[in-house]
Amino acid sequence: MHEYFTKLPRNASLLLYGRITCQLIVPYWPDVARNQSEDEATNEFACVFDSLDIVVFSTTLKHVEGRNTRIVRTNVAEELVALKQQPGIDIFVGGSSTTSQLSDRGLIDEYHFVVHPFVAGKGPRLFETVMPQVKLQLDFIGSDTFQSGVVALHYRKHSCRGTPCNM
Repeated sequence: MHEYFTKLPRNASLLLYGRITCQLIVPYWPDVARNQSEDEATNEFACVFDSLDIVVFSTTLKHVEGRNTRIVRTNVAEELVALKQQPGIDIFVGGSSTTSQLSDRGLIDEYHFVVHPFVAGKGPRLFETVMPQVKLQLDFIGSDTFQSGVVALHYRKHSCRGTPCNM
């Protein structure tokens, strides 16, 4: 799995997270990158992660750890629109709340869903904090299946060219 997740952000310039997701992953991944304390694939992922700039959306955090991490207190959608206007920037978004807010505003171009072979029965859902106002149509791009039974699915936002978008 870490090989797959290492490949995804290699061309990214920025990661966007909400407070909860950020607190779960920073400082863990920068520590792994610094100490090289895991297996080779995990260490490589940690180094890629640690090399990227991170924007954390929060109105409650006072500070964040990480040399390349900054807090943004403004509107999530407005900030992403401004970031997307910068040339040559490829942005990855993580965390269910931030993702659902940006998806609802049509600001996410591609989705990578990773399905694990177990049923949790409870826990956060992608659109738990913001219910989509319209049906979200996606075009299937591809998939990867791993020996563990995990399936990674890749979709792109439907372009609406030649087909109806208001289903």
